[in-house]
Amino acid sequence: MTLSLTLACFWAVLANVIAMFPSRRHHWPAAYVLIALGVPLLGFVTYENGPWIGLVVFAAGVSILRWPVVYLGRWIRRTLTRGPAE
Repeated sequence: MTLSLTLACFWAVLANVIAMFPSRRHHWPAAYVLIALGVPLLGFVTYENGPWIGLVVFAAGVSILRWPVVYLGRWIRRTLTRGPAE
């Protein structure tokens, strides 16, 4: 297993451990840190292992961080469906 895949597995385990902690703030600060670490890691995985493995790791990351992706999709939809500025 390459270094990038090892780091991606460690990132996934870390994300699941963070999700197990009780939190009143709904884990958003941890999600921001995981996203900040995950984006360059995804690039490293794709560079080292190719685009198909990169897509698999991307899908795994999206399944772990699904709520930030849902909110991003809602924001994009709301932005695109808004009428022209008056």
